[in-house]
Amino acid sequence: MDDRVRLLDRKVLFFGGKGGVGKTTSASATALAASRAGRRVLLVSTDPAHNTADIFARPIGPDIVEVAPNLHALEIDAGRESARYVAEVKDRIKALFGHQILKEANRQIDLAASMPAAEEVALFDRIGSLIRGEDERFDLLVFDTAPTGHTLRLIRMPELMEAWIRALSRSRRAMLGVEQDDRNDPIMLSLAERLERLREFRARLVSPRVTAFVLVLVAERLPIEETARALAQLDEAGVRVGALVVNRVLPPTSSDPFLVARQAQERVYLEEIDRRFTGVPILRVPQLPRDVHGLEALGTIAAALFPG
Repeated sequence: MDDRVRLLDRKVLFFGGKGGVGKTTSASATALAASRAGRRVLLVSTDPAHNTADIFARPIGPDIVEVAPNLHALEIDAGRESARYVAEVKDRIKALFGHQILKEANRQIDLAASMPAAEEVALFDRIGSLIRGEDERFDLLVFDTAPTGHTLRLIRMPELMEAWIRALSRSRRAMLGVEQDDRNDPIMLSLAERLERLREFRARLVSPRVTAFVLVLVAERLPIEETARALAQLDEAGVRVGALVVNRVLPPTSSDPFLVARQAQERVYLEEIDRRFTGVPILRVPQLPRDVHGLEALGTIAAALFPG
């Protein structure tokens, strides 16, 4: 089976890479190509600086909207997700504790919600619910992510949160004492449920049949080095890289001296990319004469990524 077809057969695709290399364009074009091949696709932007609405030339926000046949889109609002997540936690606490404990618990929750990592946890929770298939309308999720470092933190989140939940479980078990059966304790049951959801998310994330990560770069020194680091870190995290997209490749012929010099430099980098990243399918996308804006231009990129 062709590597490109195999990529579209996954259930989850993450697009990442250095800022400004064309992640949104590549993710959107892939989502469009998959939708035209009959997949029911949800394109999800997790980048705080959302660009999907600009690419599709239509409003896209925190609620799922249809942008083309078989293709829906969503721009996750981390602040909104954080508020939703905090409200959900407070509802759970309310069901477990009395009024006096509830007041102090809510104060502690509000304090935690003001911490810098709170929005990342809420964002992770939303991504996890999508990947676990809680919205059954879609059979392919395409994530347009923030620059590489932020995305790698999200991918490591299941491991970090699992360790945190295990520590909470040990503390709660010690509080209950040996005489009480913790299998009937509502807090232990809630922690166990959370742990199970994390394990399911992690299993889907590292399954090569379910998930692939696509790294986008341009044929320049800094994106090549960042791609190499990301490949190593993803491999360490157990996440499969399904393809590299080399974006904005110059057309092969030109008489302009400046472009001739740029093409010569680009050929050196393209050869280096082929040499350094053997074993990973490499897809090349040509530089277009105009900005990618609207379905017609996006369709051109989709056809370059997935001919036929």
